[in-house]
Amino acid sequence: MPGTLVVTGDAAADRLVNNDPLALMIAMLLDQQIAIELAFMGPARLAERLGGSLDTATIAAMNPDDFAEIARTKPALHRFPAAMGGRIQEMARHIVDVYDGDAGAIWRRVRRAEVLADRLSAVPGYGPEKIKIFTAVLAKRFDRRPQGWESVAGPFADDELRSVADMDSLEALTALRERRRAMKAAGKAKTD
Repeated sequence: MPGTLVVTGDAAADRLVNNDPLALMIAMLLDQQIAIELAFMGPARLAERLGGSLDTATIAAMNPDDFAEIARTKPALHRFPAAMGGRIQEMARHIVDVYDGDAGAIWRRVRRAEVLADRLSAVPGYGPEKIKIFTAVLAKRFDRRPQGWESVAGPFADDELRSVADMDSLEALTALRERRRAMKAAGKAKTD
């Protein structure tokens, strides 16, 4: 089932992350230390640079220097393009080795959220908070709700605007930014 994320302001880029599991995983990986919409534009930019599509095995097998150059091409995929390019390749290699190149197999047919969390924790670049947010994204935007997902997602499971999991419109993105500014001014974290 396609997702309902609206993040970038670019219909094609949003469509890619809503329909391609690898694109979604790359976007979530890039979603650190840059604006959300830039992170979620990353898969579309990468696909364009790779001839129009994303292929896990191709990304995994590329020469790291060549891939770093693709990540650096302006506009860069991230503010740290070489490092994030390396992480994308590590993630792709993991997906090839463990899931035969099928990123969606990480969550497809998973019935318990603890299993999903364990699988995501093995993905290079996915730490505890990213696992919570990704679980919430799958539940809220892709209707993938394994038993116990709320527990795994923690505060990101609620109805507050906290993360990309709550992005169903560009207005939601604006509201999220305003909420984060107010919380930062009050000395609070996004999980408060």
